[in-house]
Amino acid sequence: MLSFLDRDKSVAPPGCSRWFIPPAALAVHLSIGQVYAFSVFKTPLVERFDTTLTAIGVVFSISIVMLGLSAAFGGKWVERNGPRKAMFVSGLCWGAGFLVGALGVATGQLWLLYLGYGVLGGIGLGIGYISPVSTLIKWFPDRPGMATGMAIMGFGGGALIASPLSAALLERFGDTPADAIVPAFLVLGAVYLTAMMLGAMTVKVPPPGWRPDGWEPPAAAAGAPTTDPATEGVSVEKAFRTRQFWLLWIVLFCNVTAGIGILEQAAPMVQDFFTGVGPAEAAGYVGFLSLCNMLGRFVWSSTSDVLGRKRTYIGYLGIGGLLYLLVAVAGTNSVVLFVAVTGVILSFYGGGFATIPAYLKDLFGSFNVGAIHGRLLTAWSCAGIAGPLIVNVIADRQLAAGHSGADLYTFSLYLIVVVMVIGFAANALVRPLPKTAPAIGEASDPEAAPAPGAGAPARERV
Repeated sequence: MLSFLDRDKSVAPPGCSRWFIPPAALAVHLSIGQVYAFSVFKTPLVERFDTTLTAIGVVFSISIVMLGLSAAFGGKWVERNGPRKAMFVSGLCWGAGFLVGALGVATGQLWLLYLGYGVLGGIGLGIGYISPVSTLIKWFPDRPGMATGMAIMGFGGGALIASPLSAALLERFGDTPADAIVPAFLVLGAVYLTAMMLGAMTVKVPPPGWRPDGWEPPAAAAGAPTTDPATEGVSVEKAFRTRQFWLLWIVLFCNVTAGIGILEQAAPMVQDFFTGVGPAEAAGYVGFLSLCNMLGRFVWSSTSDVLGRKRTYIGYLGIGGLLYLLVAVAGTNSVVLFVAVTGVILSFYGGGFATIPAYLKDLFGSFNVGAIHGRLLTAWSCAGIAGPLIVNVIADRQLAAGHSGADLYTFSLYLIVVVMVIGFAANALVRPLPKTAPAIGEASDPEAAPAPGAGAPARERV
């Protein structure tokens, strides 16, 4: 029965429409995107374990660290075995993470919550996150930015569903939110496991040599041979040793650190910034940020197909840095201003995630783009530690010093502005790979073999 998960069993038959593939990707990404609604559980978990915000924030950090590590080390396994098997494994790990996490909450063992939601859930996050990306790039070589936007917008939108659902479950299952965490975790785990298995059963990969009707690979620069960028490129080992890879690592790290700094602390932050905002309104705010995160992933990533990836990241990091500065200086003046500005910031944050696979495809080709993307996501792991630490540790220290309200976060917002400036500088230094690089095409995968007569791959606009 499990042979159904093999890559050769998931090859699309002739005439299969590529538009049947995005719903399968969304089923997985909408499920694992629940991690962005974790802040809804933070206050009840602090009460349940009688601990600090920093101790509970470690749960989120562990899950993001494991996301990056599992994506980095599992990227080549995902490329080799295909998206169907990867989505299946991801669903098992994500569902088990909720089950073990619920056991930890029920028994008062915080380390079990770290192990379940953090470690097991984080492995499910990493494998599930990268599994649809390279598949959709292969189905949409004519619009790689739109393709990655479709795949990854579900991750940003997961909290749009999870935030109100989690709040409703916390209200439904106990006299207090702290008492309702265990049944809420069990229900969420069952729902997400079912959705992810449906996605795994329906995803397909394109047959070898497939191209969209009427589409031809873009021509190379004058005098250079033309190849199919959808089937050739740099191996993950060679990409890992390039300056361009590490510059993009810094770019992603800075963009993610900044976004997580707000999103992971969104619910308590809006309550501290403004009086009269209760748990229900805070959960609604988290849902709004998730909507912005989701829409930004599709809109800005699709826009990068027109503007180019580098110009798009100038907007994410340059305009985004100015908006963080505005929140630090004038965020308490108006709740409407605060909500609107942070919404734009989170749209840039989501867009940065969705654009990075297409950026990698432009630089390195799509032969190993899934594995390269997995390696790059270690930046997300590091940001998953840095972002919460910047906000939570400073907030705890400010609280211990007798401060309250917006004073808990102002200094951390200024630090985030500095992080954005560093990312802006790294993006400015990104250059295309030399077109004359020797032995750049390494299509050892039979499904990634170059078209007959193809030479060195063209480097598309960055």
